[in-house]
Amino acid sequence: MKRLLLLINLAMAATICIPTAGLHAQTVVEDSLVISGNMRHFKMFLPDGLPPKAPLVMALHGYGSEGPVGTWMNKAAVRHGFAVCVPQGLKDSKGRRSWNVGYPSQEGWELDDVETMVKMARYVQKKYGLSKANAFLTGMSNGGEMCYLLSYKKQRVFRALASVAGLTLTWMYEEREKTRPIPFMEIHGTEDRTSEWTGDLENRYGWGRYMSVPDAVGHIVEKNGCTPLPTDTVKGKSFDKNRHLIVRHYYTNPKTHNDVWLYEVIGAGHNTFQDDMDTGEEIWKFFSRYLKR
Repeated sequence: MKRLLLLINLAMAATICIPTAGLHAQTVVEDSLVISGNMRHFKMFLPDGLPPKAPLVMALHGYGSEGPVGTWMNKAAVRHGFAVCVPQGLKDSKGRRSWNVGYPSQEGWELDDVETMVKMARYVQKKYGLSKANAFLTGMSNGGEMCYLLSYKKQRVFRALASVAGLTLTWMYEEREKTRPIPFMEIHGTEDRTSEWTGDLENRYGWGRYMSVPDAVGHIVEKNGCTPLPTDTVKGKSFDKNRHLIVRHYYTNPKTHNDVWLYEVIGAGHNTFQDDMDTGEEIWKFFSRYLKR
């Protein structure tokens, strides 16, 4: 299919209409704003026919990525009618675009990316006529770590968080603030060699000390006052090829509904798991339970 790129100046932003295979033409807007003295760039993925006051999902890239607009949430955005904001991280001391989550290599980097996400979400909600009440955040790897960090920081913008292959650095838990519980989801491969399922409390790999995925999720389960429900196990989409099973762990708090989901992808590595499941659909299934009508 030929790509039609239509460049338009709209409110000092570049708008690109992109026909996507199997979908109607979508609008991608390149935009920016200044936050705490830094110019922060982001892209907006806006499905055709997006209703007024549609929900917002922010999708954060992994370490060293340039923040491509083609995220794991786009297909779900078209199906369910929400906007996707794809921010771009600033370059750290190594020249890699990233989010400041306190890696050893980021020591001394005076950048508050929690504040960045909160202010960017508010700006986007207002400028693009999106819902003021329904903002959600997901991230992959380094972006997933931002989800964990946000769960331990005081903020009242995001209604639920979903990490993909993220981890909890021990300092996040040790320096946690007293915050309200927030619904949380994690999708993680047991053979992830970048963000180890079993953790790295000795900092063997240089990302800093971080806890195992079961422990990281367990702390949020405890924080949210949840109790476990029976797990279920399903075959991944490409099971015949890679033999990956998905063990879905559910934790619930019937009073507050600040539930926690953990998808354990047996045998999978460090990725967005789109060969194993419709990742965006699963995340939206979780997020949509917390839509404020």
